[in-house]
Amino acid sequence: MYPAVKAEIAELISSALAEAADRGLLPAAELPPLEFQIPREAGHGDLATNAAMLLAGRVRRPPAEIAGVISELIGERLSGRDMISRVEADPRRGFLNFFIAPSAVQAGLVRLLASSGGFGNTAAGGSRKVLLEFVSANPTGPLTVAHGRQAAVGDVLANLLTAAGFEVCREYYLNDRGRQMKILGRSVYLRRRELAGEEIDFPADHYQGEYIRSLARRIPDPEEGWTGIGEEEVVEYCGDWASASLLEMIRGELKDFGVAIDSWVSEKEVVASGGVKEALAELSARGHSYEKDGALWFKSSDFGDEKDRVLRKSSGELTYLSSDIAYHRGKYGRGFSSLIDFWGPDHHGYIARLKGSMAAFGLDPEILEVVIVQLSTLYEGKQKLSMSTRLGEFISLRQVLDKVGKDAARYFFVRRRKESHLDFDLELARKQTNDNPVYYVQYAHARINSIFKKFQESAGEDLPDFAAVDLAPLTEPGELELVRKLMLFPEQVESAALGRNCHLIPAYLEELAALFHGYYSANRVISEDRKLTAARLALSRGVQMVLAEGLCLLGVTAPESM
Repeated sequence: MYPAVKAEIAELISSALAEAADRGLLPAAELPPLEFQIPREAGHGDLATNAAMLLAGRVRRPPAEIAGVISELIGERLSGRDMISRVEADPRRGFLNFFIAPSAVQAGLVRLLASSGGFGNTAAGGSRKVLLEFVSANPTGPLTVAHGRQAAVGDVLANLLTAAGFEVCREYYLNDRGRQMKILGRSVYLRRRELAGEEIDFPADHYQGEYIRSLARRIPDPEEGWTGIGEEEVVEYCGDWASASLLEMIRGELKDFGVAIDSWVSEKEVVASGGVKEALAELSARGHSYEKDGALWFKSSDFGDEKDRVLRKSSGELTYLSSDIAYHRGKYGRGFSSLIDFWGPDHHGYIARLKGSMAAFGLDPEILEVVIVQLSTLYEGKQKLSMSTRLGEFISLRQVLDKVGKDAARYFFVRRRKESHLDFDLELARKQTNDNPVYYVQYAHARINSIFKKFQESAGEDLPDFAAVDLAPLTEPGELELVRKLMLFPEQVESAALGRNCHLIPAYLEELAALFHGYYSANRVISEDRKLTAARLALSRGVQMVLAEGLCLLGVTAPESM
């Protein structure tokens, strides 16, 4: 509904502005693109625009004066209009506040009820292709809580972008080579020796935790036998087997978390395919690298980085940056209009050098967007849970899933702004009370289902054809407020997608659930008035449809009963 309303408002303001110039009330001026917002105070209308403030510099008049002139002229034009019932000028700040006609509000609900799903979908993306890389945890251990938050936010953003009209590919980049893989192999090897009865002084910088012992217990004997190959080969064998086992575990955890990855890319394969060699050769040919002290350096300081960075060490070993550069260079050749990476906060300083490397290839660095997702702290009520990855004393994503389930985990991970640290209360996430936000929203959906069952049992008939119900009886302020909230859903989805602000959807759903719970407490949905009952059942169905669609975007179930 609102796109059509906004178009009508823009036409009304433009016409009023032209008439004001003809009558000498205001100097002639072209109307700039309008900005809209939902007024916080109910008495200030349904949609407000700061058109008068945008025009103030062009016509050299105070915003309040401009708003007064425009609102008066628009008021003269509203007779016979179906969408706008009245307009008021805010004398303090110059906003123009528009009130949407009840018939237009009801017409919006008709469109919702007639839809077969996807009410929140828009065409903003124009089918442009987006590559979204997220999680990308090293296959050196189970997924942690930090990875879980990235997985939830990344997957929900992919859902939102799809709903907003983009074609999205979810990708996972495996850092499966280099120093950390050697440490993983050696960690498993040493634990195996320890389990065999040797006394081992286990290095502090190696991977700790029970999962390493578990891997050491399960690793099969190599074909040559443990004594048939040298220690270096044994460590490599342990690393390859352990990383493959951990990758299988990661795949399972993501599947159970509701995250489907479309593409898996291996760093090892990027190197083996010659991608890194080609990328380094091109940087050299373009004059953006140099040799110093036997090492190869990227002139990243030429592209906004604080200093130059090593691409290949004097030992001949490639740095992670070199393979990351090659990997991202390859992304540009795959036909995507936008490349989105999800990184942890400890990688913030990495952005300049990676974007700089794309610019060094003559590629547009603005296509590459890095989204930083902050960490999470787990609580059990008021008790903060200790987590130390170095010591192996961390709570894995699997443990969180076992404690609170997929729905609560995904909802809580997404509910707060990605830029903000998340305090995740496991105790609250398990509660089946209205204090638990995911329960509160899911209960609203289930409650509507129980209303439908009650009607069918009491009336002895099927539910009405909601798309054909006469909605004219919906005149109560609470009813119209609910419908207006429903009509905001497509814009909310689009805003969340384009702004990468997934938290807007849980916030919207909680507000919608609160409006419905309040409405249901104050009004009888089922009454002896058949027309009013049918209209209120239709309104309830509209709320249920949007709740279900919103929960689906979050990857959370919409239960029929609770």
